[in-house]
Order: sequence, then structure tokens, then C-alpha cells
Amino acid sequence: MNKIAADHLTRRAYVYIRQSTLDQVQNNRESQRRQYALADRARELGWQDVEVIDDDLGRSGSGVKRPGFERLLGGLCDGRVGAVFCVEASRLARNGRDWHTLLEFCSVVGALLIDAEGVYDPRDPNDRLLLGMKGRISEMELANFRARAQAALAQKAKRGELIQRVAVGYVRTEERLEKTPDVRVREALDLVFRKFNEFGSARRLYFWLSTENIQLPTVTDGTGRIVRWQTPRYHSLLSLLQNPVYAGAYAYGRTRTRVHLAHGRKQVSRTKHRAPADWRVLITDHHEGYIGWDEYQRIQTLIAHNAVSRGDAVRGAVRSGHALLVGLLRCGHCGRKLHVEYPSQGRIRYACMSSRLDPNGVCCVRTNGRQTDALVGEELLRCLAPLGIEAAVGALQTQRSTEDDRIKQKSLAIEQARYEVARAQRQYDAVDATNRLVAAELERRWNAALRAQADLEEELAALRKERPACLSEEQRRTLLGLGADLRRLWEHPQGQPEWKKRIVRTVITEIVVSTDGAEVQLLLHWRGGDHTRLRFEKVRRGQHRFATDTGTVELVRGLARLQPDAMIASVLNRIGRRTAHGERWSARSICSLRHRHAIDVFVLGEWRSRAEITLDEAAAMLKVNATTVMKWIRAGRLPAAQLCPHAPWVLRQSDVENFNAIPVQAASSQGANAEQLALTIQ
Repeated sequence: MNKIAADHLTRRAYVYIRQSTLDQVQNNRESQRRQYALADRARELGWQDVEVIDDDLGRSGSGVKRPGFERLLGGLCDGRVGAVFCVEASRLARNGRDWHTLLEFCSVVGALLIDAEGVYDPRDPNDRLLLGMKGRISEMELANFRARAQAALAQKAKRGELIQRVAVGYVRTEERLEKTPDVRVREALDLVFRKFNEFGSARRLYFWLSTENIQLPTVTDGTGRIVRWQTPRYHSLLSLLQNPVYAGAYAYGRTRTRVHLAHGRKQVSRTKHRAPADWRVLITDHHEGYIGWDEYQRIQTLIAHNAVSRGDAVRGAVRSGHALLVGLLRCGHCGRKLHVEYPSQGRIRYACMSSRLDPNGVCCVRTNGRQTDALVGEELLRCLAPLGIEAAVGALQTQRSTEDDRIKQKSLAIEQARYEVARAQRQYDAVDATNRLVAAELERRWNAALRAQADLEEELAALRKERPACLSEEQRRTLLGLGADLRRLWEHPQGQPEWKKRIVRTVITEIVVSTDGAEVQLLLHWRGGDHTRLRFEKVRRGQHRFATDTGTVELVRGLARLQPDAMIASVLNRIGRRTAHGERWSARSICSLRHRHAIDVFVLGEWRSRAEITLDEAAAMLKVNATTVMKWIRAGRLPAAQLCPHAPWVLRQSDVENFNAIPVQAASSQGANAEQLALTIQ
């Protein structure tokens, strides 16, 4: 006691209190009372100004950030602390760095360390040696505790008995996992995995669940028996799909802990994305699963390939766009993934990324996307043709199950809501009606359950009303006919590009593209392990699918000798001819076509150089109207020519002059009868 001087008593006494976990804070109350009692001991020793620091309750002392300990060190640096009280050295620190920092600060300012066993002066060599040994013992004690605990956990995990938290859809019974008896929970989890196989993307599945207002279960405790239903969140849905427990497997050590220093403090970070081969314990067929282990691995591979941020290492997710082979093509020269380009509307091009990464480099591979897709599509149809009928039957079954998914989930939710209503009614009936403090709250809960049930019933009625009718016999025959003719189904105008891409990715793992001069070579790696090599010639300059057909060019060549460009465009549009891009003709497009095919422009007066006249000019020479001339032409009496419907009629001037020499009566009596009498009107 003679170590306590008057200088120490004039300063403040700090009582430091700490417990490592929240469980100790809540349950180990005797330790708290013992530590708080140090404040009374400080007053008994003569300190009047006593401050209790309990900011670190529920925090470990193994080097993590502790605001209470930082406050203690700050008070020591200010020189206003005369003594630091604690039950034992392990309460102040569990590592040598913090312990020796505290000793050094106390030694500099002359503060004492007081625990349940005695008073220590850090400036005294003997006390300093004893305090150093206490800190070392505390550090070793923590290391031994941790090593024994980790060894016990690892030993239990190797047997598959370490179940720290039960996933939703399971319950723990005698250290075993079993499927929950709740039918609604099991059906909801089956729906998640079934719909993921249909959509092929966790993001699309999340949007579908949110749009259809389908709730998923979540656990609120470690046993899995208390379930709460809520609108799914994307990260919780992704975690559900990545959890191996639903594949009937027991996994331990999926995360990897990495310790590093940041701002002078130890920081612990965990990495979740580890391959199953790196897990510390993996026991397949440990319990009954919702999916098989092979299905789980397929789902993980698909999720990994949907991560676009991984670059060329993955295929990428199926997106909109007409390019069929996005994510499957890889350069056979440099190994990089080929990316799709859309230079203009309707055009597709696959190109290696080497030219983008190296501005001075040359692109290894650049190929026509339409031609590549068509060639691979032909090979795919040839291989899948025998499976068309089976796919059609599977489509019929999928159509039925898809219609029932939403209705089934709503029906189960209504059944759960009816139970909640009955339960609330029983609680209300069991209470004394005159006790309004309780009865009013139970009545409110009953009404809320009734409103929830009514809302669900309205949603179910709306779903049943929107439910499409069953396929008719004619529709069934049409679908089976499409299955027999897979090409017609593949080229159907209502077919979505996303469906075709998923079919291609189902059977093909990768396509290696290489070029050899004017030839492009494709090496198809099928999922079954077979390989197919395809070749096609590159499209030469000027040869593309947007070239105007020969018939239209020849028609324009003939019309250009008869009328100007605007009139030619009008004729082509009226007869249904379109440009190579499917657009209507204009004077500008006709002019461009003439220049490409060396067709001379129409010159006013060139009809006369060819001794040809128009229909109106022939009518003027014959002194009749144009309608009469047309009757003579159709009757075959007056020779004329027309390149196409709605084109101008061309008559030769000599033919019109010869026709004009025929008497008008003979020419005009087209169907005259020789025996018919003429009627003369005066």
C-alpha cells in the first residue's frame, strides 16, 4: 500500500471493465458486478475522482479496435490518471502490443496498475517484470483457449455434427438436419431452384419473384423452426442458390479469413468465394437435399459465368441482341474471347479484343456474325433434329407447371393466413371481453389477419382469372409439328433470341475461331466431349446480304430509259419492291443504285430518238382519249409494251401511224356483227 502516494490520489482513477462477447454481457452478470465493485475499492484506497470505462463491453481484447481502451490511453497521455483498476491483466489486453503500450504510458506519467491481487508501479523493475509476465500469460492463455476451441470445432465438423446455424427449409433434431415439415416452405424452395433452371440467372429470378409478389421464407433463429415470410432480396436469394446445404452436403470452412494491419490495428476480412476442393470439410449425401450435388455444381458454374466482371474468364450472361454465339467464341490465335459488334442495323460482327487492348496491334480474328451464326445453327439443327418431338412434349409439360406455380404459392399462403386467422380468433375468444386492455389488442390482431387473408384471396382470384386456357387439340398438334420440324421452330418469327442462346449454351461449351487466309475455321466443343470442325469462306468486299437482287436492277435499267428517278421509285413501291434493307424506294436511292450499276440517267426527249411515244401522245395522234387507246391495246389491235405493272406503256410511232390509216369505223367496231342493222338517227 505504500506505493500509493499523495500525487496519485490527487489525480483521477480509471476503472476499466470489459467482457469479450455479448453472450457474456447478457448472461455472466457476476463478472460484471465484480468489475464494477472496483470503483468502491478505489474510493476505499483514497481516490475521490473515480471514472468507470465500460465502453468495451462485448468486445474482444485481442487487438481489435476498442474505444474504451483508446479513451484510457488518451487519459494517461494527458497526465490526469493516477491509477488504472482492473480485475486482471486479461481484461486490459489480450495481446502484447496493447499491454506493453499501456505499461509504457503508465511508466512515463507515473500511474499505478491495481488489480484484485495488488498494486503495481510500472517504474519499479520488479513490478515491471511481474506485469510483463502477467501480460504474456494472458496472451498465451488466449492462444491456448483459441487453439483448443478451434481443434474441437474442427473435430466435430469432420463428423458433420457441427451445425452452428440451420438454413431455412431445415430443422435440427438431435444434431441432425431434416427437411422442415412445413409444406409451404418446401414448395417455395423447390420453386426457387426450378425457376432458376428456367431463367438461368439469379437476377431474372429475383425480378420475377418481385413482380409476381411471391414471398420467400427466412429463419429468425438458429434452429430453423421460426420462419418469417418476406419479399426476397437479391443477395439473400443468391446466398440461397450458393448454399451447399440444399444439395444434401455438409460443408465447413467455405470462407477464408485473412488478417492484415490497417492504421496500426488488426483487421480481419473473410473471402467467401472458394472452390469446393479448398473447403476444410465436405461431406456429400449428408442429409436429404432439395437438389442433387451435380445440379448444385451446375448452378454454381452458371452463376460464375453470369458474372460479367470476370472478363474473358467467363462466358457472360445471356442478354438481348440477335448475336447467337456471344460468350462462346474464343480466338484460336491469342486465346482471348471474341466480342460482338453491331456496326449498323441488322449487321453482326465478331472480333477479337487484341486490337482494342493494343492500339498498334492487328485484330487476330474478325468474322461475319450472320454467316457464323447460320453455319453453327445448321450444325446444331442437324444434331438436335432427332430430339425435336421429345422437346415438344417437354414444352407441353413445362407450360402446365409454369401456369400452376404462382397459383400454388398463393394457395399455400392463403392456407397459412387462414391458420393465423383461426389462431387470432382463439386468442380473442380465450380472453375476458371486459378486459379491454387485452381484448382490444387481440381484436386488432384478428382484424389484421382477416385483412391479410382477404388480400391474398383477391390476388389468387386475379391469377385464376388471368390464367390462360388449356392448349386446344389444334395447338397441341401445331406444337408437336414444330417439334417434328425443328428448323421451322428455330426460324419462327416469334422465337426469342434468348431462347436460342440458351439452347446453344446447353449443348456447346466453347467455339474456337481461327483464320487461314480467306478461310474461317470453327472448332465446336460439344458438352458431351465431341468436337466438330466447320469452315467457310470470308465475305469478299462488295458481297454482302444487303445487295439488291438482279431482277430489281434489271427492272431499274429498263425503267431508266422511260422516266426519271422519282417516277421509277413510285413504280417500284407500287409493285411491292423494296430496297435491300427492306425500306421504300426514293429518288435518292434510285440514283445511288444507277451509279453503282452504271445505268445512265433518263434524258428528256430520248423517246423520240427511239421513235417511241407515250399513251397520251398516241391518243392525241388518234384523236381519241387514253381510255380508248387502252381498250385497243388490251384487245390486241394496237401493239404496245409495258415493263411491269404501273410502268408507262411504250408505243412505236410507226405502229400508231399505221393504225391511224385504218378507217375509224372498222377500228372502232371491236365486236361488230355483220348481220346487225345500223340505226340512223336524224
